[in-house]
Amino acid sequence: MPRSLLRWLLLLSLPFLWAAPSPAETPDEFFSAEVEPILRDHCYPCHSHASGTMKGGLTLDWRSGWEAGGSQGPAVKPGDPDQSLLIRAILRAEGQRKMPPDEALTPEEQVILVRWVREGAPDPRTTAPVDSQAISTDWWSLRPLVRPAVPDVPGSANPVDAFLGQRLQAASLTRSPTADRRTLIRRLALDLHGLPPTYEETEAFVSDSRADAYEQLVERLLASPRYGQRWARHWFDTIHFADSHGFEHDVFRPHAWRFRDYVIDQFNNDIPWSRFVREQLAADVLYPEAQHNWVALGFLGAGTYDHSAAATAPMSFEHLDRDDLVNQVTSSFVSSTAQCARCHDHKFDPIPQADYYALQAVFAGIGKGNIPFEPDPAAAARRRTWEQWQQAASPPQPERLGSPEARQMVAEWESRLPALPQWTTLMPDVFLSAGGATLQRLEDNSLLSGGTAPEKETLTVTTSSPLRQISALRLDVLTDDSLPQRGPGRAANGNLHLTEFQAQLFREGQPEPLKIAIARAVADFDQDGWTIQHAIDGKPATGWGVHPQEGKSHSAVFELAEPLSLGPADRLVFTIHQDHGRQHIIGRLALAVTNGPPGDAVVIPAAIAGILAVPEQQRTAEQSLTLAAWVIQRRAEDELRRLPPPQQLYAAAPIAQNERGLITIATPREIRILKRGNLEQPGDVATPGSLSAVTALSARFAVDPRQPESVRRGALADWVVDRANPLTWRSIANRVWHHHFGTGLCDTPSDFGRMGGQPSHPELLDWLACELRDGPGSLKDLHRLICLSETYRQQSASRPEVTAVDPDNRLLARMPAQRLDADAYRDAVLQSSGRLNNQQEGPAVSHFSSRPGAQLTPYLDYGDFDWDGPQATRRSIYRVVWRGIPDPVFDALDFPDLGLLAPTRGFSASPLQALTLLNNRFALHHARHLARRSQSGTTDVNGQVAAAIRHTWQRDATPEELALLRPLAEAHGLEAVCRLLLASNEFLFVD
Repeated sequence: MPRSLLRWLLLLSLPFLWAAPSPAETPDEFFSAEVEPILRDHCYPCHSHASGTMKGGLTLDWRSGWEAGGSQGPAVKPGDPDQSLLIRAILRAEGQRKMPPDEALTPEEQVILVRWVREGAPDPRTTAPVDSQAISTDWWSLRPLVRPAVPDVPGSANPVDAFLGQRLQAASLTRSPTADRRTLIRRLALDLHGLPPTYEETEAFVSDSRADAYEQLVERLLASPRYGQRWARHWFDTIHFADSHGFEHDVFRPHAWRFRDYVIDQFNNDIPWSRFVREQLAADVLYPEAQHNWVALGFLGAGTYDHSAAATAPMSFEHLDRDDLVNQVTSSFVSSTAQCARCHDHKFDPIPQADYYALQAVFAGIGKGNIPFEPDPAAAARRRTWEQWQQAASPPQPERLGSPEARQMVAEWESRLPALPQWTTLMPDVFLSAGGATLQRLEDNSLLSGGTAPEKETLTVTTSSPLRQISALRLDVLTDDSLPQRGPGRAANGNLHLTEFQAQLFREGQPEPLKIAIARAVADFDQDGWTIQHAIDGKPATGWGVHPQEGKSHSAVFELAEPLSLGPADRLVFTIHQDHGRQHIIGRLALAVTNGPPGDAVVIPAAIAGILAVPEQQRTAEQSLTLAAWVIQRRAEDELRRLPPPQQLYAAAPIAQNERGLITIATPREIRILKRGNLEQPGDVATPGSLSAVTALSARFAVDPRQPESVRRGALADWVVDRANPLTWRSIANRVWHHHFGTGLCDTPSDFGRMGGQPSHPELLDWLACELRDGPGSLKDLHRLICLSETYRQQSASRPEVTAVDPDNRLLARMPAQRLDADAYRDAVLQSSGRLNNQQEGPAVSHFSSRPGAQLTPYLDYGDFDWDGPQATRRSIYRVVWRGIPDPVFDALDFPDLGLLAPTRGFSASPLQALTLLNNRFALHHARHLARRSQSGTTDVNGQVAAAIRHTWQRDATPEELALLRPLAEAHGLEAVCRLLLASNEFLFVD
């Protein structure tokens, strides 16, 4: 091909070349995302191992294939597209065999391959491909889970010791001696609680002469609420739960904390692992009667939320948001990397692309935001009962409304009717829109606003009253199918803002109107910060709103300062201001008056009044049904209004509310398998399902597309916890082991595939997994088994003979020493200084001051915080974790980036870390408190230093330590000694 022709092609392709690469894209990522899909689609059918054909002796499914080339020599010359046979073939150069033979590649595809060769032809495929189906079950994690026999190893009564002891014997090694009691209590307390024991607790255990003192200690620690506070933190890392969205618009989630409390409670309650999984994925469908546990659905909202992309690129946002959830679910529950199959079949594990999109289809009917839930089971039951009556009333269900219970409700209401004052709906005679909206009077005398929605609005309604005396006015804002989200407002989310409500009386023969004085106002619902009282305060900047209760009708009652007498020709004029802007105007309204106590009055439409005029025995079936529907609908509304409003939880559901408004997904979105993961290249429709690699279970769920989306999540939950699913039980057993010993039996806890590690003791892992699966599913039972083992109780001192054989300590001939993580460090400092606040539950605490930022992400100042505030010293599990703006102290101590899943934590050692431990504001402040605590009761410097050591190291000081630290205390104060102790290895490390 002439070089000028290649230059011409490259000039034409400049727009594609400019748009294609990402600044952060590595050469291997470019190959996997852009180049390999072209080769797979167009070249593999004739030039790959999987096809069984290698025409011309050329294979293109691994690097060595194109390097060796076929009958004409190497297919690619890296860096030189002109001299590469592959490029000449795809450009269909003269005298060159044309490839593909039937149809040329698109110009975009040609440009990608030319760019690839010109940039050196990077290709990470260094091994020959293997048929994924042939290896689909030939891997340790996918094999059926069968309980192995416990080895018979002398001196190993605990199964954990038996399995480990068998390997130690084979390596001619022995366990280390048992650690002393002081070491054991500190190890156990920090492991199970994330807090060191106090000096007094340590001394009590050391002097406890009971034979089962250690066993009793384990039981006490597992029974403490501090256990759940510690182990919930491990789960939050695993699922990347935090208190803000992440990304550029890193918005706070004020209702996320309820999921935090749920996880802590469930760990403390030790619910079966299968139940814990099922609640987090589908509590609403699997446990509909236990609405107080629907807070578990916070799991579905644990991940990130790209607020900016949701507004600017909604299709891409939805796709990637589901991708994050698929990754979270498969990584945390079954230790699988299914997300690697988003653009193509998994390279190393038997996960076809169809499986990945089957998982996306499971979550195609939910969006992230705040959802209501009922924490009180009794209130939830009452709400459910009256919501069912509401459904029976609209549209009317003859069978339910004709039941004895319904007839009794109607009869009771009719018997009370004569004594009840009534609301009378007013008929608008003249109605004007200052904003230019079209107003239509409907048959029920309500006004519907249509046409172009003005930014602001003032409605003027003139009417007359059939009542000769009135005591109160009522404004109803009503739903209508023509309004956004059914209203009752015309804002995009269905909200409205009534900024001022005024009423005047024009008496016959008097030129000047009389302003009607309103004493107070009440509404059936008030938006936070936008209460009905604001509609009568004379301030146009305030008002009444109904968010997040859009999609429902609401009423506001205005009680007059004194009853008002009216003549037959008197006119009432209502002025209804809506000055907030952004189309927060009323979509449909009705006005009513009463002459009785406003709280007791009832509005009776004309149609219902006509039915009531007919004696009960003479009413037709249709009239009785209409009356029952109206009475029961009103009764249900009254009963529901009396209930405390549901609480809010940040989660994911078909209907959710977030900063962008109300998210409503009536039916799950259609998910298609995307060619090369490209939204613009949709393929076949994906059926909800999971991983086909678990061959004992069906990979696709028998779900009717017409069923609620929650059925899909319920099916996935059942698939995850099925006894035949080996991944689930191995995954959680391995995670528990990982957090006890610092490394799992498989050292990649969220990846049990070929890119991950293999277990050091596969039989032990399977035995532990079977214990969980076949028993009550108790994590505390698993903790108990591990902590009571001789292996766990070993000394941690290094032994040369062990290091020579097992340098990484995978055989566990000694207990691994571990450094405190960021959370445990902070909590240990608080406890040592005597400042720890043990308050449980409740909203998270912000360890910073904040102010509005340039956009939605605020500015946080971690240096500007009152460490003596009442909430400042609660445990770290209760602090606000802001994804994109981390706490510098926690950052220095390797707290994970929760924009990503964090199944393990790194542990670094750097000068910055040492300086942070000695000089950060938190350490300085609490070293001061520790010094004051240690000085209490004694003026002797030695006594003060000894007290500081007892508080931090939970032991008595040695004479050498006192001799070393006393001069420091005398020269620089006890606070300097305390800073040193809080940054010491003995404080920071667990033996």
